[in-house]
Amino acid sequence: QVQLVESGGGLVQPGGSLRLSCAASGSMFSIYTMGWYRQAPGKQRELVAAITSGGSTNYADSVKGRFTISRDNAKKTVYLQMNSLKSEDTAVYYCNAAWLTFAYWGQGTQVTVSS
Repeated sequence: QVQLVESGGGLVQPGGSLRLSCAASGSMFSIYTMGWYRQAPGKQRELVAAITSGGSTNYADSVKGRFTISRDNAKKTVYLQMNSLKSEDTAVYYCNAAWLTFAYWGQGTQVTVSS
């Protein structure tokens, strides 16, 4: 069992930056592929970025070059550094941990990009 708690969301102006954190409890954090997803009002949840246990990353085309995912296995935490934020990045951001058939979700953190 893994519990995930996101933090770091908030209101930011276009062009600004935020760093999201997702702290995990439970054991074996390092074996999980960790991902950040987002869901905007009226839209489906979509993958933003993911990082495997080996450190390989992948990103949605819409965030490539602006967002960076990283993990600290010792702290059981995954991060999402978001730069050059746009209004279309506004959404609830969710942390996900996945391994084989197991998947866990955090409660989400709101990110609002607005002037």
